[in-house]
Parts: sequence; structure tokens; C-alpha cells
Amino acid sequence: MIETTFHEAFGHAPDATIFTPGRVNLIGEHTDYNGGQVLPTALHRGVTLAVSSRMDRRVRIISEGFDGLADRLLSDTAQDHWSDYIVGALQLAKAQGFGPEGANVAVATDLPVGAGLSSSAAVTVGTLDAAQVLSGTERPRRDIALLARQVENDFIGVPCGIMDQMAVAISKPGQALSLDTKTLDYELIDLPKDYHFAVIHSGIHRKLSDGRYKIRKEECDAIKRIIGHDDICLISKAALRALSEVDPVLFRRARHCRVEHMSTILAAAKLHNEDIHDMEAFGIHMNESHRSMRDDFEITVPAIDSLVEDAQAFGAMGARMTGGGFGGCMVACVAKDQVEVWKDRLLRAHPAASWVC
Repeated sequence: MIETTFHEAFGHAPDATIFTPGRVNLIGEHTDYNGGQVLPTALHRGVTLAVSSRMDRRVRIISEGFDGLADRLLSDTAQDHWSDYIVGALQLAKAQGFGPEGANVAVATDLPVGAGLSSSAAVTVGTLDAAQVLSGTERPRRDIALLARQVENDFIGVPCGIMDQMAVAISKPGQALSLDTKTLDYELIDLPKDYHFAVIHSGIHRKLSDGRYKIRKEECDAIKRIIGHDDICLISKAALRALSEVDPVLFRRARHCRVEHMSTILAAAKLHNEDIHDMEAFGIHMNESHRSMRDDFEITVPAIDSLVEDAQAFGAMGARMTGGGFGGCMVACVAKDQVEVWKDRLLRAHPAASWVC
């Protein structure tokens, strides 16, 4: 129990306990910072924070997943440490007028580290929610998501989009968040009851701050300068053809964004009807998405490509890598009455992989 961990570390009960889900993105990768559509869903697994206020501008954090007690100052800069997300979120909450002067925090998660399931967004959103509880305030969920993104962009230094924060702040397990990342308009769609979106960890851990995600973001920034606007996902066919003559690599990156955006819109429409033909079409969009990430955006790795290929061959309606890339998880749409047989066969073929949910 996280309350026991908290009491053992700090000698008193927490003032609040907050749970924030992780998320898996069903389709729509690297579209969220390029003006496109995404379709994530919240998981039953996530991050739990137990917190209490302090008055000395210290932030003391104990985590069940890391050794030792992090003893930080509220004014600290990022130190490439697991506690940075909490410090950064509390620092921003204080600057926004709803954060405590300091805090004791205990953290527990059942999300695998480096899996691309938004544990960092869950920690950041959860910390901001905890600050709200401690201060007796309540802000719109969209505002909390935007602040959480600001922490990752400005404090941590990860140039992420808004999808992860919106997904964990707004959606619930069993719901997909169909989100226009340009306008932040969204719709919550119930997932079909006869299908399971299985999440499998490849065994390859990833870290967005390791630089490869940043390179893709910089490539997209270069495209934006060439085409004269920020919405790569909305690039015209003529502009895409012109880009192919300027830089073939940037052309492939832009083509992924455009195709992925359209596939996500079409896939979301299939979830409005639980008819099996619609889910077959949804699976086709998932498969096409993986090919685009592999061939055009070049963010998959051989182990995940093999895992996805077998997931499809063993009976999944569709399967794709999910998350920022270069490791982490895949997600597959499987009929519920086939999940156990499918899972056992896939994990036997890929002993380094593991079942997440």
C-alpha cells in the first residue's frame, strides 16, 4: 500500500492519494505535434501518488521503483533524475498559484518503465492534480493537460506533443479519446466490448530524452519551415510532391504524418459501430500505421517489427508499435474469445516480450 510506504518514509499519513492512468495509443503516432489527429485510450494500470504539504520549499520523494529518498528543493532545475517530473510539476503549480510551498511525495506504479505508456505524463498530471487537492482548487482538465505538457517541454526538455497529457487527464479505461491536437477538440468513444486491445512490451526499453525522438521533432520542424506552416498532417499533395524534390528523408517524414492523420480519422469512425467488418477495417488501419512508422518515419526496431508481424499472423485484427518509438510496446486488436490462445502463442515465440494488459 502506498499509504504505508508514505508513512514509513515521512512519519505521518498523506493528505491526499491520487491515481492517474497510463495510456496506450491505438493509432496516430507523431501526429500530435504536427497538427493531426490521435486516438489513445487510458489503461487500468497507472501511477499512484500519496502527498502532503510542506512549508520549507523542500520536495522529498520516495518511490517504490527506485532506491533511496530524493531530497530536492522546489526551486531546483532538472537534474536528469526520476524525481524531475514531480519537482517540475510542483514548481509550475506554485508559479500558477495553486501549488504548495513544498511537499512529501510517495510514488508507486504498475506501468513498466520505458514502455511508451505515458508513465511520465501520468506522474506529471497526477502531481498537478495533487497540488490542486492540497490547495483546494480545481482547474479544467484541458488546462491541467496543457500545464503537464509545459513541464515536459520546458522543465524536462522533451519536445513532446499534447496527446499523452490529454489522454491521461481526460479518458477512462474502456474509452478512446479521439483528439484533434490542433484545436484540442475531442470526443470520447466507447471501445467495442467484444475486442481487447492487448499491450505487449517488446523487452526493449526506451527513453524519450535519449535524443532520437528529438531528431524526429527537429526533422518535422525543418518541414514546417519549408512548407510555411506548422500543420504537417494537413500538407497538400502538391506540397508533398514538391518536398520530395527538396529532401527525400523529409518527404517520407511528412508522408507519414499526412497518411497517419487520415488513417486515424478513418479508424476512429470504425469504433462507432461494433460490427466485425468495422473492426476488420480498424485493424487494417493499425497495420498500415505500423508500416508507415517502420518505412517512412523510421522509429521501429527489428524486435518490434517481428513482434507485430507475428501478432498479425497469429490472429490479431491489427497490430502496431505504439508510443514514441525505438522500443517499448506494441498494441494489437484481438477478439476477446481468442486473447488467451493468441497471447500464449505470441509470448512463446518472443520470450523477451511480456504481457502488460
